[in-house]
Amino acid sequence: NIVSKEHGGITQHIGAYRIKTKSNKFITFFDTPGHEAFSSMRARGAKVTDIVILVVAADDGVKEQTVEAINHAKVAKVPIIVCINKIDSNNADPQKIKNQLMEHEILSEDMGGENLFVEISAKEKKNLDKLEEIILLQSEILDLKANPNRKANGTIVESKIEQGKGSTATVLIQGGTLRVGDVFVAGPAYGKVRAMSDDKGLKIVEAGPSIPVEIIGLTGIPFAGDEFIVINNEIKAKEIADFRLRSVKMKQTKPLTKESLEKILDEKSNKNIRELSLILKSDVQGSLEAIINGVEKFKNDEIKLKIIHKGIGAINESDIALGTASENTIVVGFNVKPNNLAKDLAKRDKIDIKFFTVIYELLDYIKDTMSGLLVPDKKEVVNGKAKIKEIFKMSKIGKIAGCEVIEGKIKKNANIRLLRDDQIIYEGKLNSLKKVKEEIAEVKKGNDCGIVLDNFQDIKQNDIIESYIIEEQKRSL
Repeated sequence: NIVSKEHGGITQHIGAYRIKTKSNKFITFFDTPGHEAFSSMRARGAKVTDIVILVVAADDGVKEQTVEAINHAKVAKVPIIVCINKIDSNNADPQKIKNQLMEHEILSEDMGGENLFVEISAKEKKNLDKLEEIILLQSEILDLKANPNRKANGTIVESKIEQGKGSTATVLIQGGTLRVGDVFVAGPAYGKVRAMSDDKGLKIVEAGPSIPVEIIGLTGIPFAGDEFIVINNEIKAKEIADFRLRSVKMKQTKPLTKESLEKILDEKSNKNIRELSLILKSDVQGSLEAIINGVEKFKNDEIKLKIIHKGIGAINESDIALGTASENTIVVGFNVKPNNLAKDLAKRDKIDIKFFTVIYELLDYIKDTMSGLLVPDKKEVVNGKAKIKEIFKMSKIGKIAGCEVIEGKIKKNANIRLLRDDQIIYEGKLNSLKKVKEEIAEVKKGNDCGIVLDNFQDIKQNDIIESYIIEEQKRSL
């Protein structure tokens, strides 16, 4: 049901939601996207979960992201249940998946390993009950427990700005019980829970361990993955949040060292380096982080990619104003649109705004834009050669080379070089290309022609005149 809300048929947002099984037990799922840009999300997912469900398509196989997820789970020391999906597909080969996973030390019990495997079809809802049973079995083996009778603590799953609500955050409670009215600290943000709702949007007044809730009442936007803790009083919460905010700003402001100064001066003095400036706005913090991680991989010595502003929420007039101050600036919105004033300013100031709902389309666009700024490769293509057989002199024109085209064709508008004993004597253009007395555009192999070089008279019999063009080939990152 989650994927139906996502653009492009892929999960792009991190989310936490709870289901009730037939045995009246609850399982909370913490969903992390599979796209390579969401690497840090998967790392966080492994840290806050008790069990990792590794979903692999039976008709596809183990990908880089699958291996990455396995490594995250191993580092976090979290047990892995393998869920082989799409067994309804004609190309399904579950045994191939098992063999591939063996290379990464993931072995099923029937192969002498410790990992639980289940084969399902999400499309046909086949064996989903078996998956639930296996999860509950694994949780019983782990003897998972949490104390609900204390102040709540947990992890920020996602944060965003909602119209009419202000800053909101999804929190996964990991210990204690969170209640409306509790004062909390979440990374560089703090607040008092004014209201909270469960994963289905229903208003609730308290939430115990393993319950995901959306809370309202934040001052600031916490980062996905930040620790969430309930504090005794608001003054103390503000002090902690302010200290953390200063720490974040200090990390973002890198100290100016000799090496960094030399790099800045070198970049400024190198006129060949072109710059593409980006203003990035997203609906949620996690997606913004994934986009930044994705675009920072597009490195090139000739193009400097500069993120001049990043933020959560709709594209506003200050974003457009910032865009007008820099050359080659693109404003990119992921699942957000500009307000009316921003739209009018962008139209007036000719600022390009691009909207995306699928992350890989956004990353492809930025990559293509950077590729378009690369200086194209130049390749020389020889069209033809002509041999000077005789030289004629005319008082008004000077020397005319009587030639025979021995290869390809000689073009009037092409670049020309004169070769003598394989040495280049002249490079330039044709002043005249004639057949008999008529000026023509080109002469093909086997035909005679009269050639006058532009501002050059030092020609001799048996010299070779070469006609060539320079082709430009687009480059990509």
